[in-house]
Amino acid sequence: MYIRDILKEKKPSLSFEIFPPKQDLPVDKVYDTLEKLNTLSPDYISVTYGAGGSNSDRMMEIATTVQGKMNQTALAHFTCVGASKENVESKLIDMQGAGIKNILALRGDIPVGMDASDAFTSYRYASDLVKHIKSTADMSIGVAAYPEMHYASDDRKSDIENLKIKVDAGADFIVTQMFFDNNVFFEFRDIAKKAGIHVPMVTGIMPVLDATQILRMTKMSGCSIPSKLSRMFARYERDNESMRDAGLDYCIEQINQLIENDVDGVHIYSMNKWEATTKIVNACGLR
Repeated sequence: MYIRDILKEKKPSLSFEIFPPKQDLPVDKVYDTLEKLNTLSPDYISVTYGAGGSNSDRMMEIATTVQGKMNQTALAHFTCVGASKENVESKLIDMQGAGIKNILALRGDIPVGMDASDAFTSYRYASDLVKHIKSTADMSIGVAAYPEMHYASDDRKSDIENLKIKVDAGADFIVTQMFFDNNVFFEFRDIAKKAGIHVPMVTGIMPVLDATQILRMTKMSGCSIPSKLSRMFARYERDNESMRDAGLDYCIEQINQLIENDVDGVHIYSMNKWEATTKIVNACGLR
């Protein structure tokens, strides 16, 4: 099913993101996780891969399994970094053959040691990738948005303008980067609507289970840490179990407030942790 149609019919949608293991690790554990997550009846499952296209083959393998054997809607990730037009067209053919109808088009992260001139050989921006996919295949296309601005943007105005370029190029929906302050998202949503961006906007939620991991990820993405969350990190610095419990409560409270404020969808970055994801979904009454 096309995600553009799912988002028209259901509000809020529920979806999860998983990532393939490294090439030298077995993939079986991911399939076990997928089976557990699928019992929650998500509207779709997103499958990502590493910087520079690493693990993209495993992404295709897992997304094909999600779409085929699991009879679930798969959202496959595509990035500009290291992608040629020939490679993209070949993968589009493979996706169509596997029944995959949904793509998240991203600029992608440049791997350590790769020069920017080598990273973007065919597509400089996600909007370029969106245009190509739109003209080549009948896919429902999603793009990313940063409620607190992309770290490379100079100001909010240009950041919103760039998002609109992606939408105008043919994107059907938006999935946000993680954020931990809902007011940041609400302000961003209002600004985007005033700028003429009216496609569904799915909120990307990162469960707070490990303070060190969250701090590392926020440093990479430019996402801020609210004072409430910062105090939580300090309080449970040496108590991992209490940190996990408090982090789950924080995530549940965040999602409940988003639902109360009429968000289009809740997309949980599961980090392949089905137990925590299940607790969050059940506590929020999403299933």
